[in-house]
Amino acid sequence: MPKVTVGLLLDGEQAGKIAALVLALLGQQELSLQSIQSFSPVFAALAAYLIGSLSFAVIVSRVMGLNDPRTFGSKNPGATNVLRSGSKAAAIITLLLDAAKGWLPVLLVKLYGPSYGLGDGTLAMVGLAAFLGHVYPVFFKFAGGKGVATALGVLLGLSGWLGLATALIWLVMALVFRYSSLASITAAVLVPAVYVMGDDGLWMMNKSVALAVAVMSIFLLYRHAENINRLIKGTESRLGKKTPGHPVAKPAEHGHAQHVHHGHKYDHKSSHQHKS
Repeated sequence: MPKVTVGLLLDGEQAGKIAALVLALLGQQELSLQSIQSFSPVFAALAAYLIGSLSFAVIVSRVMGLNDPRTFGSKNPGATNVLRSGSKAAAIITLLLDAAKGWLPVLLVKLYGPSYGLGDGTLAMVGLAAFLGHVYPVFFKFAGGKGVATALGVLLGLSGWLGLATALIWLVMALVFRYSSLASITAAVLVPAVYVMGDDGLWMMNKSVALAVAVMSIFLLYRHAENINRLIKGTESRLGKKTPGHPVAKPAEHGHAQHVHHGHKYDHKSSHQHKS
């Protein structure tokens, strides 16, 4: 009997030690999870910035054999300048992809962020990071576009109604005045007010999100400074206007040269064949 009692006591001590060890491990795991969660907003914002840094105007133009949009027109790598090349398909693809890279990170945080402790503050930070990635892309030497399409994508991610209201403002101004820049400037000025006025109606306003929207608006106006000057001077290009001297596709290389002299075409290759 005494031996059994001692055995039971020993088993109890071991169980206590094991329980203490498990609790310690669980405590360390909880601390690790808290540490990870504390860095999650930073990781999410960094990922959004890298996605935003993909300059689809340049990528799409290269894939479709068009001239680099940074070399003609406004030299802005955006959908509007791609349209000036004459390719509507390339411009539409660029517009959709630029908007998608602002919409997707915001939507992912909105849907899955709460499970990782990511709230409205992270949502605002991610949207702003994606926008800044487009404006200052790390993959393209920090020389990016103005950010209109990406900002629209961010707004659509925050609230579909907010994005649609902003798109409607842009569309009306563009159709009436035929200036993409004027439409973008007007939408940038009005969207913070639209967001505030829509509170408790179509969406619930959040201070962090409101700040991010205001910062994007300021950057949009800053990036359109040259456009504002051209609008004042009356030299701004209208929508759909091609830029002279820049063909849609890159010129193909020919195997032999042709010259025109006094209205007659002279073919070097043909000349050599006649001589031989």
